[in-house]
Amino acid sequence: MSFENIDFPGKNKKVGIIGVPLGFGAGQKGSELGATAIRLTNVCNGSLAANIAQLGYQVKDYGDVEVIKPNYVAEARENPKYKREILATYANVAKSLKEVLLSGDFPLILGGDHSIALGTFSAIASFYHEQKKEIGMIWLDAHADINTAESSPSGNVHGMPLAALLGDGDADFVNLEGFAPKLNPQYCAHVGARDLDLGEKRRIRGLGMRENFFTMSDIDRRGMLACIEDAVKIASKAPDGYAVTFDVDIIDPRFAPGSGTLVRGGITYREAHLALEIIAERGGMRSFEIVEVNPMLDESNITVELAGELILSALGKTIL
Repeated sequence: MSFENIDFPGKNKKVGIIGVPLGFGAGQKGSELGATAIRLTNVCNGSLAANIAQLGYQVKDYGDVEVIKPNYVAEARENPKYKREILATYANVAKSLKEVLLSGDFPLILGGDHSIALGTFSAIASFYHEQKKEIGMIWLDAHADINTAESSPSGNVHGMPLAALLGDGDADFVNLEGFAPKLNPQYCAHVGARDLDLGEKRRIRGLGMRENFFTMSDIDRRGMLACIEDAVKIASKAPDGYAVTFDVDIIDPRFAPGSGTLVRGGITYREAHLALEIIAERGGMRSFEIVEVNPMLDESNITVELAGELILSALGKTIL
């Protein structure tokens, strides 16, 4: 089966929406409600699907992946927390997401906390790997998400997905889909970091990835345009395009208060749109994921509506 007809923005104009309402990979409840809230948000006088359709896409909503929920509260010493349930959910993610890809649709993934990225990218990378293809990643986030169980201060899996995708950490996470690593560090760009653990800083430098991380200091000094263009160049070194995962906590809490992992000093509303507008303009994106939208913590639906707006920018909407 060929991957050549798989859609991406600007090609065959087909989008497949898939929700992954997993919230227990984080320490704060509520992100499991994000997918439903984003679908229903009334941006530009319509639902998410209706607004995507107005951009000229055919839209199919594949519904939500079945999440295997824990029936207990993890003990503080458990690390990684809820591993069994998360792995079972990843199996469902892979099945559902590969259905989207096999249908030739561009995957639009609605989280959920950022632990889902390990399952979603593993499924996408596996789909291409089976055809001897390889994709990169642009990871937009206030946090590095590159901890392992050994370095994580909390044991929450939403802080571990990037490490596992790069081949480091819990063996069951690393070896999802039967191969590792899922992601070549040379093809991975991280944008927006401003809250990193000591272990993460050491891991980034040990992997030789400092030049692949565009921190808030870099954005302050060089501007978002220069940083995101360099990030696209890095991810585009992958021979078959790249995935994008966007954690709303990259945005300053003034503009996006509805997240459980807020850190002051993030990017602005316009910088967020600019980053995604540039990604859409440059081409090569093979999937888009947005995570950590927490309606329980939101104020007047600001973050949910912003998430809907950002999705449209990622799919090519421009001011004029």
